[in-house]
Amino acid sequence: MDQHIHTPITAEVTKNLISGDYVYLSGTVYVARDAAHKRMIEALDRGEDLPIDIKDAAIYYMGPSPAREGRPIGSAGPTTASRMDKYAPRLLDLGQKAMIGKGKRTKEVVDAIVRNQAVYFAAVGGAGALLSKCITSSELICYEDLGAEAILKIEVRDFPVIVVIDSQGNNLYETAIKQFCEK
Repeated sequence: MDQHIHTPITAEVTKNLISGDYVYLSGTVYVARDAAHKRMIEALDRGEDLPIDIKDAAIYYMGPSPAREGRPIGSAGPTTASRMDKYAPRLLDLGQKAMIGKGKRTKEVVDAIVRNQAVYFAAVGGAGALLSKCITSSELICYEDLGAEAILKIEVRDFPVIVVIDSQGNNLYETAIKQFCEK
């Protein structure tokens, strides 16, 4: 089923998303990869606030390339999500509701998704140039010294993703294999 949703992403939104749904996402999305995630967790460990409002936030695991003239961002393809797996449960427990990446997630992340009524979306790897056309603006938020791993705030319009793991823990990577093998 195709769904058009807007950020922030609340539990009310995630409960209506089913593994396998095609989603067109619009609104504010934060960009952060493993180095930024590590810094956020270190800040939390020191008792500091996060540099972004994590409640009902969507984080895209993406390392952008430099913007071409007249564009807010360069190629914007997803990064392998498992690199964030040691950090994701804690951020989900703090209210993050959506992650965008590619690839499988650990049981601990799936458990945190279910516990927090969150969702994991996949973006199509190798389609970064096309995905960047859905990004209307990009702003550096923090950790500039990390370069492509700094935290960005991007605005997206009809950004195409697929629900891989829904708030009930249904996992498209598992169910699709099972359906294929049955045929």
